[in-house]
Amino acid sequence: MNFSYYIAKRYLFSPGSSNAINIITIIAATGVVIGSMALFLVLSGFAGLKDFSLQFSTYFDPDLKIFPESGKTFTFTKTQKEKLTKLDGVAHFSEIVEERVFLDYRNKQKTTFIKGVDVNYPKVIYTDSIIMYGEWLTNNDFQIVAGNSISRELSMVPEQTYTNLLSIYVPKPGKGIPSDPSKAFSSEKAVTIGIYSVNEELDKKYIFATIGMVRKLLELSENKVTHIELKLSPQANEEEVRQNLQSILDTKVIIKNRMQLNDTLYKMLNTENLVSYLVITLIAVIALFNVAGAIIMMIIDKRSNVKTLYNVGASLVSIRKIFLFQGSLMTVLGTLLGLLLGLILIVLQQQFGLLMITPSLPYPTRITVMSFIVVFFTITVIGFIASLLASSRINQKLVS
Repeated sequence: MNFSYYIAKRYLFSPGSSNAINIITIIAATGVVIGSMALFLVLSGFAGLKDFSLQFSTYFDPDLKIFPESGKTFTFTKTQKEKLTKLDGVAHFSEIVEERVFLDYRNKQKTTFIKGVDVNYPKVIYTDSIIMYGEWLTNNDFQIVAGNSISRELSMVPEQTYTNLLSIYVPKPGKGIPSDPSKAFSSEKAVTIGIYSVNEELDKKYIFATIGMVRKLLELSENKVTHIELKLSPQANEEEVRQNLQSILDTKVIIKNRMQLNDTLYKMLNTENLVSYLVITLIAVIALFNVAGAIIMMIIDKRSNVKTLYNVGASLVSIRKIFLFQGSLMTVLGTLLGLLLGLILIVLQQQFGLLMITPSLPYPTRITVMSFIVVFFTITVIGFIASLLASSRINQKLVS
């Protein structure tokens, strides 16, 4: 066994000559344990929070979404549709027509967006997961599904009769101001058959209707769309699918995946995660430099032993390694214990909801291998640096 490593283990697990040295060592080891545990809890908490925040996008956003590079609409021909149907990697796709509209229901008004979708839309987006009341659209062009916030604001409830109709208005295309304001808008009437809920922002943004009704409202031809939403096959190569889509669609289009559609949210979550990691790491740095203090105190306490080792032939490098190994061992063992305690707390949180966001919603957490790796290397590297600084205090003067 390596001489320095053997002596370091003896020093680590044997008490010092005074209670002060023992207390300082215990405080240093406790700091390592708490620092690693806190960092693991933060990373696991943010991993869970990220999953919780992004789960709504998995309900509502497609795998790929195609936009026109300029303007509101682009042409999607029958030939292009046939090619897209046969394209490898694309499981389903849905044509979308979207526009801002004005709603009027029982003398209550609201401006929002209408999203016209075809019969394939439930295959691209799991509409069963977002419907909270009523049902999804059928082939009837006089039906809509409204967001939860919109339905509350307009006091709409799903109805099976046509006694209370929602009026939908949109400005007619053209230039200038018409002489007769009553002819400035196209309008349609529809009955609300369902209420969906995704999150507060989306619940107040959209009403869904059939694409036929929206095209009629906007006076668009059957080959005009504002978007195309796609669901990819599990084995699909996204980059390859993108290239094939560009070749199929002759017009200039922009293709975005789910992450790009939510790039602001991703950036915000990643920034918060990074800032929290840096703050906890800074706290861990302060705590881990207690290790340096403990090693220096141990050097002072073992000064006579150090002189003896030097006199019997141990080199300064070997003696420095003793205290470097001692600090490193303390850091590694403390980190492993901290990770174990952090893992236990996260499992208890997942099982029993120790920390609740609301009375019915526990704080989300997720255990990842990356969290273990990041914590272990962060804490051990800082501990190694602290031990290296402390052990470098051993010089010729000390052993003479």
